[in-house]
Amino acid sequence: MLQIGNYNQLKISRITATGAFLTSEAGEILLPARLVPKGAEAGSELNVFIYVDSEERLTATTRKPRAVVGDFALLKVKDNVTVGTFLDWGLEKDLLLPFGEQSAPLRRGEEVLVRVYLHSSDRVAASTRLDKFLKPADGSLAEGDMVELLVYAFSDLGAKVVINNTFGGLLYNNELFSNPACGERLRGYVKRIRPDGKIDVTLRTGGAREAASDREVILEALKAHNGLLPLTDKSTPEAIAGLLRMSKKSFKKGIGGLYKEGLVDITREGVRLRAVA
Repeated sequence: MLQIGNYNQLKISRITATGAFLTSEAGEILLPARLVPKGAEAGSELNVFIYVDSEERLTATTRKPRAVVGDFALLKVKDNVTVGTFLDWGLEKDLLLPFGEQSAPLRRGEEVLVRVYLHSSDRVAASTRLDKFLKPADGSLAEGDMVELLVYAFSDLGAKVVINNTFGGLLYNNELFSNPACGERLRGYVKRIRPDGKIDVTLRTGGAREAASDREVILEALKAHNGLLPLTDKSTPEAIAGLLRMSKKSFKKGIGGLYKEGLVDITREGVRLRAVA
């Protein structure tokens, strides 16, 4: 089945001065001559992106857009027009973000996080109203699973995130060891799946795995800083997070364990890697 707003493997039926005509169940689709790969001929198969052009025609391109239908992407505003805002997504035809899909006015040059979707008219469009595209947990996730996170908004509780490009989740304020921006991608773990399908996530692995991870992070940081970390138990949580991306509690627990192992000394200047005899 032809996927508008995505890549399709299509066969060339004929080539003219206008370009290559590709066979599909929706009829022939033109790949403009300037985009036809060298050596292509009738019968060749091409992987092309399909979209509807400004004249309502299905069109193929070998160029790669910055996002396809179903993706969340950070795109730059090119211009505002009467029906919405045009975004640069890497193709000659800009991507329309209708005014009805905007949560706030946009200015030329700024970046906006959007979900790319297929409009009922078969046109590819964008939306900043991301919540409506996110699903509750459906059984494919389990607590402890490693997941990919995309920060898309903030609330009083913490950062709202897209999980694995599909689900909505929350990263609580006490789990944030830095100040991520909208559009930033992180790696995290499922902390809790609530009965209503809402998902809490964490950047920490938890339990013994977390302690081991903290230990390795601190040791690697010590080696990278010539054996001395300018951090003490009086350092601010922000200073610790900026250097190690961990909470102050985890830092204190980690250096306490390393001290008991005889691997570090805790001085006024900071944590010093002990020389091995």
